[in-house]
Amino acid sequence: MAHLRSGRTRALVLPVGLALTASLGFLPAGAASAAPAHGAPVAAPADGPELSYVVNTRGGHDTVRQVRKAIAAAGGTVVIAYEQIGVIVVHSQNPGFAESIRRVRGVESAGATRTNPIVPQATTDIGVEQPLTAEQARTAAAEAVDGQDPMEPLQWDLPAIKADQAHKVSLGSSKVTAAVIDTGVDDTHPDLAANFDRAASANCVSGAPDTTDGAWRPKAGESDHGTHVAGTIAAARNGIGVTGVAPGVKVAGIKVANPNGFFYTESVVCGFVWAAEHGVDVTNNSYYTDPWLFNCRNDPDQGALVEAISRATRYAESRGTVNVAAAGNDAFDLAGATIEDTVSPNDAPQPLTRTIDPRKCVDTPAMLPGVVTVSATGAKGLKASYSNYGRGVIDVAAPGGDSTAYQTPAPPATSGLILSTLPGGKYGYKAGTSMATPHVVGVVALIKSSHPHASAALVKALLASEADATACGAPYDIDNDGKIDAVCEGSRNRNGFYGAGVVDALDAVRR
Repeated sequence: MAHLRSGRTRALVLPVGLALTASLGFLPAGAASAAPAHGAPVAAPADGPELSYVVNTRGGHDTVRQVRKAIAAAGGTVVIAYEQIGVIVVHSQNPGFAESIRRVRGVESAGATRTNPIVPQATTDIGVEQPLTAEQARTAAAEAVDGQDPMEPLQWDLPAIKADQAHKVSLGSSKVTAAVIDTGVDDTHPDLAANFDRAASANCVSGAPDTTDGAWRPKAGESDHGTHVAGTIAAARNGIGVTGVAPGVKVAGIKVANPNGFFYTESVVCGFVWAAEHGVDVTNNSYYTDPWLFNCRNDPDQGALVEAISRATRYAESRGTVNVAAAGNDAFDLAGATIEDTVSPNDAPQPLTRTIDPRKCVDTPAMLPGVVTVSATGAKGLKASYSNYGRGVIDVAAPGGDSTAYQTPAPPATSGLILSTLPGGKYGYKAGTSMATPHVVGVVALIKSSHPHASAALVKALLASEADATACGAPYDIDNDGKIDAVCEGSRNRNGFYGAGVVDALDAVRR
């Protein structure tokens, strides 16, 4: 089986896929500008390529105001200041900007968010979906019963979490909004249009929100990833196409991926803050923040990126938003002693090979405190072959799909992958922890529909308590070659493969 994944999102396309990256040169750190230990930097050179930075400050408005002056003196231009979390997004051509600004009073940390300069880049696809054929659609429609949408018989993932039973009780409340922080959402899709929340949607690619009409949509040639995710959450029960886990709730699109599919820190910070301040109840995060697969806190640049995103996720949760993230598709033990990272930085022509300690180097946002981390299962309910795992890291599990060579669904479903919406009114299959995460987001939306006044902490507690506990089971040899492919540690009620268990949509609406 081809085991390809995008280097920028939690999508895994099985059994075929494509990942392309258009990269510019890796940038040397350059010489730092001198700066007084407790004041503004001296006049700074502006002869390097323009990079983007996040500057994390201590304190509120007055501190930010003083730091802004120092940023200008260091050769930086403020794009936007998120005073509510003390994070400032900056562009600078000073090669020593980060080192210089770190010396300024009131700055806690600062770091470059990328290794490539800020220039327009060519659009590339980040995956090849398996489109649904007309014949498959006709066959599915013939199997539909009890008011199902015509393609619902192909969605083995809905009964796997009892969503089909939940829909007989509730489809979810239109007062609840789930936001897809991703590559953009095609809100003109006939299965998404009725449920789309325009007021909670934006384009955050620059680090500052753009609310121009349609700015949240993927452009021609850009990834269909976010639209697929959105359909799994909230495709309408409307007599056409597929059905979402919570087909009565609203879904918003917050676009954070640039045309090449990179999710940079300033965009992700913008996405969480926007969601927090626009009534979003739950965010879907099926990506890792580029360019580092894992950000090491002891690195001054990477540590600043972790801090900026951590502030944004905490802020969103403080405003009542539950943040849910994909665990990743590398079959890593995220609780292991070491992990080999061979893809970072993924916007450079030659990534480094480094051995990281997952206790010190984290996948953001998935491994941040407070974020619900999701592993993927296949059609037989086992951990998907590609899914990351780890005792104490995985919170819950949900269907993400797997190769039919490993886990074959029961008829009438014909594919072990997840069927959902694609831009332009289309439908197709994908697999990955990217596809597992929106199932969890849909269940969170149903919980919030049943408990409209519940805090984010309570919603997360209900999600875990209502999940169907799933034991590790027999030694994990998913390809039956006689070799153990992963080791599950923990009890039936909490383990490294499934966390608290597979999410349960029925319990979400009846308790």
